[in-house]
Amino acid sequence: MITRKALTLADVQAIAAAAETEAKRNDWKVSIAIVDDGGHLLHFQRLDGAPLTSIEIAQGKAKASAFGRRPSKAFEDIVAGGRNAFLSVPGIVLLEGAEPIIVDGICIGAVGVSGVRSDQDAQIARAGIAALAG
Repeated sequence: MITRKALTLADVQAIAAAAETEAKRNDWKVSIAIVDDGGHLLHFQRLDGAPLTSIEIAQGKAKASAFGRRPSKAFEDIVAGGRNAFLSVPGIVLLEGAEPIIVDGICIGAVGVSGVRSDQDAQIARAGIAALAG
């Protein structure tokens, strides 16, 4: 048996609050999804004015990052590099905008964001995750 860390409700609330603060500071209307290491939804919020499409995209980005244990941009780069077969991966969104939550070298979840440019989505996700360090 191994012992592993997991996100608590307080962790998830801190991540969500910090991500929301970053989005509102920039007047970005986004959806924010936080998942555990298995890609299961722990938290979701859609800020006022966020596009309806951002609901599914944010969750799919978060799931991709949790499953892959890396930023979702890595998967976007794989496809952009010509490996089109990667598009057949089921149930995840292969776009920048999600970041894994890494603690002691282990992925314990991910934050996915959608609604603005993908690099801005990723900025919001990173801001949320930074709340764990503070």
